[in-house]
Amino acid sequence: RQGSELSGWAMGRWTYEGIDLNHNFADLNTALWDAEDNDLVPHEFPNHYIPIPEYYTFANATVAPETRAVIDWMQRYPFVLSANLHGGELVVTYPFDMTRTYWKAQELTPTADDGVFRWLATVYATSNLAMASEERRLCHYDDFIRFGNIINGANGQTVPGSMNDFSYLHTNCFEITVELSCDKFPHASELPAEWENNRESLLLYMEQVHRGIKGVVRDRDTEQGIANAIISVDGINHDIRT
Repeated sequence: RQGSELSGWAMGRWTYEGIDLNHNFADLNTALWDAEDNDLVPHEFPNHYIPIPEYYTFANATVAPETRAVIDWMQRYPFVLSANLHGGELVVTYPFDMTRTYWKAQELTPTADDGVFRWLATVYATSNLAMASEERRLCHYDDFIRFGNIINGANGQTVPGSMNDFSYLHTNCFEITVELSCDKFPHASELPAEWENNRESLLLYMEQVHRGIKGVVRDRDTEQGIANAIISVDGINHDIRT
């Protein structure tokens, strides 16, 4: 109710247990990149469906119940497209969110599917009324307008353990982050305008689920569908599964 005028930037960021959910997913990036550096991918270490490390499953691991619930949800349903919504800026970010050089705060760190992610981010950004407005001003000091209001997450600010990176590396899901308003706490009277800013973007983004190759992998003799068949595309070091 206080709105952004009286609320601190970090208000509501942490859970009751003091956990920032935006950094709480398992870091699968480091394991993948270490394996790549040692030429173990994909013959000895997978380039997709990367398993959750054992330390993350311990009872004393600092993992929020909300995070565990979301991971269980993602494992039960075969999502292929997702977005998570944030506030405080006007930009769409796409994986990777974590820099490959661990000591760098910012570094362009594209995935093997960088073209697809850039497309998904662009679809949302170009149809968002606030982002696309010619009269738009900067939210803070970062000029995302000159980048088309999209940016590689790690090139903006490294976020280890993000949901985007986890979705991409542990499941078939491609996920982006939408920073959908300069204002983290819009007043109730402003919500209809915020909805109008994002309505078409949300619809267009969901429609992208139909882009690309899709179908059913079947046994040639029985015509039965084949579960967990690995699909590889030449030149893209990230497979998916049926």
